[in-house]
Amino acid sequence: MRLFAILLAAAAAAASMGAAAQVSVNINVPGLITIAPPAPRYEVVPAPRAGFVWVPGNWHWRQNAYDWRPGYWERSRRDYVYAPGRWVRADGGWRWAEPNWRRAERRAQRRDRDDDHHEHRGRHGDRGHDDDRHGGYHCPPGQAKKGRC
Repeated sequence: MRLFAILLAAAAAAASMGAAAQVSVNINVPGLITIAPPAPRYEVVPAPRAGFVWVPGNWHWRQNAYDWRPGYWERSRRDYVYAPGRWVRADGGWRWAEPNWRRAERRAQRRDRDDDHHEHRGRHGDRGHDDDRHGGYHCPPGQAKKGRC
């Protein structure tokens, strides 16, 4: 009987060791939400206000659940365009892309730059090295990739 009790205790210990060896890995990546955000709520956008930009409402993740934040007015910034925040699918979950202000490129500036670009072409419309020696158009290194030439 004593041998049976020892064997039973050894079997129980072996069974619990197997259970303890199982590991559950839950990697928590900061800013990554595994639950998709709900569809945006319909909001009535108020009439435009001079000097302000309407920031649409959106879902925010708080304490394991989404919470709706209604839209609001934000003072506009001269020469900038508002880009609202949004949920982006990434790394097997969802991330919040913060809203930001982007520098507005004025059409008049772009048009002037295009006109200058065409005025400085050589006699035959090419932009070869011969034009550089004769006061022709020259794009500084790295500027063409930035869309400035």
